[in-house]
Amino acid sequence: MTAHEERMAGIVRRLASHDADGLGTLHLCELAAELTGSSGASIMLLSDELARGSLCTTDGVAAYLDDLEFTLGEGPALDAHGGGLPVLAADLAAPGESRWPALVSSAVQAGVRALFAFPIRIGAVRLGALTLLRDRPGPLADLQYADASAMAAVAARTILALQADAPPGSVAVELEEGANFHFVVHQAAGMVSVQLGVGVTEALVRLRGHAFRSDRPLDDVARDVVDRRLRLDPPRPV
Repeated sequence: MTAHEERMAGIVRRLASHDADGLGTLHLCELAAELTGSSGASIMLLSDELARGSLCTTDGVAAYLDDLEFTLGEGPALDAHGGGLPVLAADLAAPGESRWPALVSSAVQAGVRALFAFPIRIGAVRLGALTLLRDRPGPLADLQYADASAMAAVAARTILALQADAPPGSVAVELEEGANFHFVVHQAAGMVSVQLGVGVTEALVRLRGHAFRSDRPLDDVARDVVDRRLRLDPPRPV
């Protein structure tokens, strides 16, 4: 057994010891933060390049950062998922840190100084990303990096195992408990797609742009669309 496999086995044993308390997938995030000495953690599920929502978050700051990344369409989880490699930002306030400018300024204001995202995948199957938050700058130690990689691998297997028993086209009950999948946003994107004659991806981009310009949560904008209180303008001719 390799060192990576040993770490994964240890994580599985620790998760199994908590199964009876009813907190389900929340333990994935809690254990990820504990093992890596992080102040918070989140797991975002993604499909292709689109964020589907948060499977779990450890606290309000982690939830805020996940919501922000979902709204802006940029951030370490999306990059880790898209590139298939860990994305490491050891000091968000460093002068040379130019990635995700809108997200970084809000993250620093919220007290986050470092972000580390690890892809959750099995082979070619990409499921999302595990993000670790720290309230102080500095890189992950080698063992912490190894534990984060093992945690992401365990999360991938856990998600696939839970989803395997769900009816086609639905999300497993165990995955929905405590999650925030922004169903209203996806419903609104479908409506905007039909209204404007654009693809769902473009419709989501338009919803995000409206939320950013109006400084409102994306879920609130989507709810206005679903309740027919808001209709987005059609694309302008080029």
